[in-house]
Amino acid sequence: MIRIKARAPTGRATVLPTVWGAVAVGYKFGCPLAQQSGLGARIVTSAVFFAVGTGLVLHVRRTLLRELRIARRVARAAQNVVLRPPPPRLDGIDVAAAQLSADRGASVGGDLYGAVATEHGVRVVMGDVRGHGLAALGTVAALLGSFREAAHDEADLDRVLRRLDRALARHLRERARAEHPAHGGAGPDTPVAEEFVTVLLLEIGPDGEVRALNCGHPWPYLLSGTTAGPLSHAEPLPPLGPFPLPAGLTARSCGRLLPGESLVLFTDGAEEARDARGRFFPLPAVLADAVRGQPVTPQTVLRTVFRALLDHTGGTPDDDVALLVLRNARGPGPEATATDTRFTPRVKAQPLR
Repeated sequence: MIRIKARAPTGRATVLPTVWGAVAVGYKFGCPLAQQSGLGARIVTSAVFFAVGTGLVLHVRRTLLRELRIARRVARAAQNVVLRPPPPRLDGIDVAAAQLSADRGASVGGDLYGAVATEHGVRVVMGDVRGHGLAALGTVAALLGSFREAAHDEADLDRVLRRLDRALARHLRERARAEHPAHGGAGPDTPVAEEFVTVLLLEIGPDGEVRALNCGHPWPYLLSGTTAGPLSHAEPLPPLGPFPLPAGLTARSCGRLLPGESLVLFTDGAEEARDARGRFFPLPAVLADAVRGQPVTPQTVLRTVFRALLDHTGGTPDDDVALLVLRNARGPGPEATATDTRFTPRVKAQPLR
C-alpha cells in the first residue's frame, strides 16, 4: 500500500498566520480608532479585518496548492512503479502505450498493461479491473507484479494466466480481511466477491506467430496496410475472479504478425465511450484515419485515437481507457508482405471507410 504521510506545520508555515492574528488583535485593543463608534472608524476596522481574513485565506490556499503538487509528484512516481512505461522496442517489436483515467486529477486507473521480452517471445498483458480510478490501483499492482515474474518463469502461456488468477485470488482474500469490520475498517465500497478482471495475454514468437488467451477482454485490432479487423472472433473465457479457469487451457494460435503489421490492444472504455448524444466512439473509423497516413507508427496510432476520443467525449470520458500498440519492425517491411507465403489468415480483414 502506498501512503502519503502528512507533515506537521513547520515554523515557517505558522509565522504568517501568527503575524496576521497579532495585527488584528493589536489593532482591536491597541488602536484608539478601533474604540470609536463612528461610521469612519467602523469602516476602517472592517477594512483591517477584511485584509487580515484575505491574507489568511491566501496563505491557506498557497499551502494547500503546495501539498497538492507534492501529492501529484508522489502519484506520478507511483504510476511509474506500478504501470511502467514499456520500452519503445522489444525484440524487434515497436511498442507504445498510454492510459487516460476517468478520475479527474488521477494519473492511474483500473486499466493495466505490460510488455516484456522473454526467451519464449514477446509477451503482453492487457486488462481491465472492475471500477476505475485509484480504488483499483491495488488490483492492478497485484496482477502486473505477477505477470512480470510469470512471463519469464513459465514456458507456456496458460501457466502465466494461472499465475495471474492465483495472484488475483490472494489479493482479493487480503482485501476481504482488511475490510472486515473486525479490523476496524469501514465497509468496502464494492463487495470483494463481485470483483473481476478482464485479461488478454498475447505472445509474439520470433517468427511472428501470435498466440493468445482471452478472459472476457475485447480482441485487439490487426492493422495491415490500409485494412483492419479483429485478431479473432472466438468466444473469450469468463473474466478472472468469479469463475475458476478450465482444467484444459490452451493458448489460441492467431496466425502471424508480419513485418509492418500492427496490433492495437485496448480496454472497453475505448469502444464504450459516448458523446453528449449517447453515440459510441467509432474506434474502427478512427483506426482507419490512423492507417491512412504512411508510415504507420505506434505513436501516430495512439495520438490519433486519443485525440479523437477526447473530442468525442468532450474531454471527460466516463471510464478509464488504455491503448497498447505493437508493430512488427522485423524483416524487410510492409512492402514485402504481399509475396510472403508464410502468412496464415486469421480472419478476413475488412477495409475501413
